[in-house]
Amino acid sequence: MVVSRQVLIDSRFSTVICAPVYSVSHGLSTQVAVGIEEGLKHDSSIHCDELVSIPKSALTHYVGKLSAEKILALDNALRIALDIPD
Repeated sequence: MVVSRQVLIDSRFSTVICAPVYSVSHGLSTQVAVGIEEGLKHDSSIHCDELVSIPKSALTHYVGKLSAEKILALDNALRIALDIPD
């Protein structure tokens, strides 16, 4: 899941920040459940404790999109993972 700002995604900068999506969930507050409704093949979760910088060139397949509700959940999980106050 790309979590970088759109301005960075659109820039000449060669990498973006991503949160990996795994089929395993541990029920942590830093994980967001996603699945078929978001375009995935099966239930998974976004792991915000494992942010990585990935070259834009490695992101070749668009998979899906988050609903407004899931974006709010992702925002909250990122705040928790990065210890950012509300």
